[in-house]
Amino acid sequence: MSIQALTAVGNDLVYAGSFGLGLFRSEDRGATWTKSGEGVGDPFILALATGKDGAIFAGTFRGGVFRSRDRGKSWQAVNSGLKRLEIKALLAAGDGIYAGTSDGVYRLAATDRWSVVTTGLDDILVHTLALSSDGTLFAGTSGKGIVRFKAQSTGWVRQQNALKDHEGMTENFIRVLTIDPAGGIYAGTFGGGVFLSVDGGVTWQPISRALPNDSIRGILFNSRGLFVATGHGIFKTTDRGRQWVPLNKGLTSMAVQVLIESGAGVLYAGTSDGAFRSDDDGRTWNPINQGLESMNTPSPFRFR
Repeated sequence: MSIQALTAVGNDLVYAGSFGLGLFRSEDRGATWTKSGEGVGDPFILALATGKDGAIFAGTFRGGVFRSRDRGKSWQAVNSGLKRLEIKALLAAGDGIYAGTSDGVYRLAATDRWSVVTTGLDDILVHTLALSSDGTLFAGTSGKGIVRFKAQSTGWVRQQNALKDHEGMTENFIRVLTIDPAGGIYAGTFGGGVFLSVDGGVTWQPISRALPNDSIRGILFNSRGLFVATGHGIFKTTDRGRQWVPLNKGLTSMAVQVLIESGAGVLYAGTSDGAFRSDDDGRTWNPINQGLESMNTPSPFRFR
C-alpha cells in the first residue's frame, strides 16, 4: 500500500491517506489501524491537514476536499467554490485552511465556501504551501517555480531569482516547502534537490549536493536538524546541507512519499510499502502496518 499523506493530532492519534484505498486512523501511534473514510467519495488521498479546532481535512485526486469533525468517524465534502477538485496540498495555519489545487490556491471561509486567495495562478497546479511568520503565503507550483502573496498586496509575485541547482539548471517544479522558526525557507524539487532561502525567498541556494537522490518528497525541521524524504530514503543534516546522514535502518521501501512529526516528537514516514514509525529521531524505523497489510491497491497507479 502506498501511503501518500499523514497527519498527527496530539501525541497518539494519526491519520494516513493511501493512493487508492482511502483513509485510515490509528489511536495508538500507528500500532493498529482502522478504516476511516465513510463519506469520502474518492479513495485516492493526496493531502491531509489538522485544523486549529481539531477538524481533519483530506484532499483527494479527483473528489475535492473532505472534512471530519468526529475523529474520522464520518466525513463530509467541502467543495463549494472550488473550480477543480484535484487537491495536491492542504495547509492549516492559524485560523485558516488553504488548498493547493490544479487551479491555484484557495482559502476556506467560515461559511464553508472556498475562495481564490488572489489572482495569477489560473490553471496552475500547486503542489505545496507554506505560511511565514509575517503572513506571507508561499506556493510551490508545477512549472512556475515558487510564488508568494502577502495580505493587502495585489496578485501572486513570482520569485525574481530562479532556483538554480549545482549544475546551473533552473528548477521550476516544486514539490515541498517548509519554513523553520528562524525564517529559513526550504524548497524541495522534483528532480533538483533541496534549496534554502534566508532572505524571505529573494535568493535561493542549493544545499543538497551530497544527497544521493534529488527527488524530494518531504522536508521536516525540528530542533535536532533538517530531515529530507527522497525517492531513495530519508536523510538528515545539522549544518544546512554540508553533510547528510542516511536514516534508513528498518525501512523496507526507500520510496518515501511523506514525512511528519507528532506532538510527542515521534516521526512517521509514508512509503510505497506502507507506514513506518521512528521513536529515536529517525535512527531506526519500525513498520506500523497492522490493519493496512491486507489491503491491495485496486489501481494501475503506483508512485515511485
